[in-house]
Amino acid sequence: MKQKNLKQFLDEQVLKINTPGFIAADPISIPKLFTQKQDIEIMGFFASILAWGQRVTILNNCKKLIELFENQPYEFIINTAPKDWQRFDGFVHRTFNSSDLLYFIDFFHHYYNTHESLEQLFLQGLKHPESYSGDENMEHSLNHFKMKFFERNVHLRRTEKHISSPAQNSACKRLNMYLRWMVRQDDAGVDFGIWNNINPSQLLCPLDVHVGRTARQLGILTRPQDDWKAVIELTSNLKKLDKFDPVKYDFALYGMGISKQ
Repeated sequence: MKQKNLKQFLDEQVLKINTPGFIAADPISIPKLFTQKQDIEIMGFFASILAWGQRVTILNNCKKLIELFENQPYEFIINTAPKDWQRFDGFVHRTFNSSDLLYFIDFFHHYYNTHESLEQLFLQGLKHPESYSGDENMEHSLNHFKMKFFERNVHLRRTEKHISSPAQNSACKRLNMYLRWMVRQDDAGVDFGIWNNINPSQLLCPLDVHVGRTARQLGILTRPQDDWKAVIELTSNLKKLDKFDPVKYDFALYGMGISKQ
C-alpha cells in the first residue's frame, strides 16, 4: 500500500476505532472511573501493569484493587502505613502477586508524599524536558524510570520483572501504553492528556501481538520479533504518517488486530 493510501486508511480507522465506545472492555476504562489526577495516575499504572491475559480478568482484578483501596487509591496510599496493608495478602494476577503489589504500594506511598505527580519521575530521565529537545523518544526515560522505581532496594528480585525497560530489549508495551494514556491530548475522549511536559511526538507505540500482526500485514513493521528494535521501527514508520502524534494509530492497529480485520 502506498504511503498516501496507507495514511488515509489508518486515519479512517482512527476515527472509527479510537472512540469512547471502544474502551468499555479495555484497561483504560479503569482510570476512567476517577477524576482526581493522582487517582488516574495510580490506577492507570496498575491497569497498564496488569494488562496481560484475558481482559475480563484484568478488569476484575483492577476493580478488586479499587475496593481494597476503599475507592480512593491516592488517599489510601498516602495516609496508611505498612501495618494497614495486610488486606492485600493473597492478591494475585497471573504472576503478579501480593508481594509485588505491596512493593508497588510502598513505592507510591513514599513517592507521593514528596511529589505531586508521577510525571516528574519520567521527566527526570529526559535530557531537556522543558524544551522537548534532547530526546527523540522516551527510551532514556523508561530506563531511568525502572532504575528509580527499584532504587529503594526493599523488594524481592522477582518483582523487577513487572517493570520492563529498553535496556532489556523489551518492547515495554505496558509502560508505553501508560505513557500514551497520560500524555496524548485526545479530542475523541480516549486518552487523558493530563501530563503537559512530555511531547506526544516522543511517545512510542505500544507493541503487542495484535498491533504487531496488523503492522506487519500493512508493511509498517518488518522485524519478526516484538522487541524494542521493533518498537523503534514501527514508531518511526508511524511518524512518517503523523510526526507530531504517531501513537494515535495504536488503538486502530490494536482494534484491527483483535478483530482480525
